[in-house]
Amino acid sequence: MVLGPKKLLQLVKTKKLVEGLSERELTNPEGAGFDFRLGEVYKISGKAFLGVTERHTPEIKLVKKYIEGKLTKIVIKPGDFFLIKTIETVNMPDNLSANITPRSTLYRSGLFLRAGNCPPGYSGGYTFGLKNEGKVPVTIEMGARIVHVQFLEVKGGGNMYRGQWQGGRVTATKKEKQV
Repeated sequence: MVLGPKKLLQLVKTKKLVEGLSERELTNPEGAGFDFRLGEVYKISGKAFLGVTERHTPEIKLVKKYIEGKLTKIVIKPGDFFLIKTIETVNMPDNLSANITPRSTLYRSGLFLRAGNCPPGYSGGYTFGLKNEGKVPVTIEMGARIVHVQFLEVKGGGNMYRGQWQGGRVTATKKEKQV
């Protein structure tokens, strides 16, 4: 069952389900969840490795960061791929999971979001892949709403997140064992 805004706002206030929500989301959220905003943009380089027991992610470089009260933009050219991170962070309890979908303006502009779900027990910011698969450059203001997050109740038990991305880190700094 998808939780509605009334219940979500209660959980934000009592359990800190989401931190860093915009005033808009705190007072008048749209739909059946919250919109999260663009907070950081990273360019990747080097090489990556994904093995059975070990992995290493590419090097990253922060290219843009949201600063409250300062209007900054990023241009995403056709073919560009970035890792992006939200301003908002979550503290998922053991009975909730979250699904992330792009706001339709992204794909209407040729941008494709690479996102998944958020399991029970995860705490931190969300990191996604964003690629311009269209034919035109797209300018995005830092702080713009980019994804819609819906929270779902987990019934029948579930396992808590135990992965290495806890806390919202964007990449690994060295080869590491998978959990």
